[in-house]
Amino acid sequence: MSDETATAVYEDPEQPVSRRVEDLLDRMTVTEKAGQLVGTWGGTLHHLNEVDDVADLVREQGLGAAAPFGWGGSLGTEVDEIVDIVNELQSVAVEETRLGVPLMFNVDAVHGHAYVAGASVFPNGLGAAATWNPERIEAGAAVTATEVAATGAHQNYSPTCDVGREPRWGRVFETFGESPHLVGEMAAAKIRGYQGDGIEDDDSVIATAKHFPAYSEPERGEDAAPVDVSEYKLRNTFVRPFEAAFDAGVESVMPCYNSINGEPIHGSERYLTDLLRGDLGFDGHIVSDWGGIRHLHEDHGTASDLREAVYDSRSAGLDIASVGNDLEAEALVDLVESGDLAESVVDESVRRVLELKFRLGLFEDPYIEKETALETVGADDHQQAALETARESLTLCANDGLLPLAGDEDVFVGGPNADDLLHQVGGWSVESAEHVDGTTIREELASHVDGAVSYEQGATLNSELDVDAAAEKAADADVAVLALGEGWYLHEFGAGAPRTETDEFPTREQLDIPDAQQALVDAVVETGTPVVGVLVTGRPLAAERLDEQADAVVMAYFPGTQGGKAVAETLVGANEPRGRLPITVPRSTAQTDVHHDYLNQPRPIGDHEHPDSYDPLYEFGHGLSYTEFEQRESGVADSQVAPGDTVDVDVTVANVGGRDGSEVVQVYAEVESKTLVRPERELVGFERVDLDAGEEATVTVSVPVENLGVYAPDDGHRVEAGDYDLVVGEDRHTVTVDGSYL
Repeated sequence: MSDETATAVYEDPEQPVSRRVEDLLDRMTVTEKAGQLVGTWGGTLHHLNEVDDVADLVREQGLGAAAPFGWGGSLGTEVDEIVDIVNELQSVAVEETRLGVPLMFNVDAVHGHAYVAGASVFPNGLGAAATWNPERIEAGAAVTATEVAATGAHQNYSPTCDVGREPRWGRVFETFGESPHLVGEMAAAKIRGYQGDGIEDDDSVIATAKHFPAYSEPERGEDAAPVDVSEYKLRNTFVRPFEAAFDAGVESVMPCYNSINGEPIHGSERYLTDLLRGDLGFDGHIVSDWGGIRHLHEDHGTASDLREAVYDSRSAGLDIASVGNDLEAEALVDLVESGDLAESVVDESVRRVLELKFRLGLFEDPYIEKETALETVGADDHQQAALETARESLTLCANDGLLPLAGDEDVFVGGPNADDLLHQVGGWSVESAEHVDGTTIREELASHVDGAVSYEQGATLNSELDVDAAAEKAADADVAVLALGEGWYLHEFGAGAPRTETDEFPTREQLDIPDAQQALVDAVVETGTPVVGVLVTGRPLAAERLDEQADAVVMAYFPGTQGGKAVAETLVGANEPRGRLPITVPRSTAQTDVHHDYLNQPRPIGDHEHPDSYDPLYEFGHGLSYTEFEQRESGVADSQVAPGDTVDVDVTVANVGGRDGSEVVQVYAEVESKTLVRPERELVGFERVDLDAGEEATVTVSVPVENLGVYAPDDGHRVEAGDYDLVVGEDRHTVTVDGSYL
């Protein structure tokens, strides 16, 4: 760094951030500005970028962001090597560039810092949502932020705010399910956990709400395929969780890869400026999904070359090209120097980036301590937090009285997911079991029952192994636990070392349990030994045949490093199953467009000739317990409300069984008569309550009146005057909204 900048205003931590930003911006060349808006990767993406390659890009072109770890294919996985990489690259940025602007590192830590060896890995999105416990999810996100920050990263590309309406889609496991309200509550909880009291805190990181505004209902269920959606559905289903994210103070937003109504979002001013910044009022920074800019010319075909794609994305409102590398930096410089893109557009984005770097304290303390990182990642209390989340996520879908086990049974364990840590943690995680600090279902069952535990895998995800040997061992046991389902995957069910071959299960064409796994189930059931089916899966598999054959079915999702222990504890009754489904489980692969909040419709030839609109295998919100709950009474404090008020629904719940347990009180709204077609019912509020055996408590679920409203195209959000039914259990309470539209 030159003497010229030794006493610059931007280097003075006592100066207001706004002054530091403007001072530094005034000193920057076009190349230096462009560099701050372009990131790169370390590892293998389009080609291999070694540490020296990243360092050269920082020295020569001033690139301001990098991802050398925290994603699949990165340079570093072990904590000590990550620390060395981070400190080396920060040294280049701070000591070997003219202005000494530190780097911002980003990671994909979507369910824990899971691309780092030994990290605490939490249940993936659906499993997290199954807790119906925002406080638990916030606490887990705080753990993740602490581990991310300790390894030197500053921005986490999480949470996923997509509403999971397409079970065939290979990313539905990242979502918090099908309810815009539940997704919004969980996404907001993660943001609070990641960002804490502010990104200025040492243990906080920048949260990134993704993938704006509608990614999760692609045509054919194919990842990144077009989404054709009405404004009504866009705003009332897909945008709502992002609004919750903005209310929670999220600092960053990532657009989706796909096109919506013909416009690819990475190049759409309509969505990134008019909607996101204009209508929704977001003033943070917008970061590209990894290949989102190059897709404009390589795939969408809306740009003729990379230069035009860069122009379109910058004109649309994008701030950071996550992995633009040298080519996008050079294109951005050329666009400004040629006069094709106003430098003021670049300046606005640079201001947002520099503000974040100053607030993060990078100019004062860009380096990290190896000892601190080693002590932090995977710390005992962090793994305990992962265990608590896994325990709360496990969902008992069916039980004919077999569970909980007494604990003295001889147990047979089989299936492709009984002894596989990679399948257990699922995608967006390390790709080698040696990097997973956890235990499997098989291992944990052996330490949780007093009887003998035998094992025979019996089948892979797609192929039969020794099914006869599995059946023989099952016949000698008192109970058989079959861990079935899906394995590690990303996007279109591949993208990593643990992947299966393209067109092999899991695929978007198949939601049923594959033939090989079903053959194992058939053989074990034939022995007469009672069967527990444990579904380790990212998607709601259509397991109707398993439901008919098994004596109990447990949905484990992808439960993380501590998932094996949580499953074993639950099967033997040491943990009460507390999960509730955040997504509908269909009966068949054909039953994909099924969710609890479907719109009202006519039935022209009569109800008796019309199959049920909602008749899944397991309903949204479903989950059994080992105890029994009764809803004694419920009521609303005030049946006359106005826009802006909150309706308090008081519900008295009693645990009338013989065990301690946990119930989720769910409140749904049914709109009687309004000017727009509304869902027959939709989730508007919920509250979890823990009750000892014999205990009774009154729970208050607060429902803001605005949750009863709707976004009307051309008119905006409004709550119409009139009657609304709030439904909790079998009870129904009518509230009347006074006044006119909002």
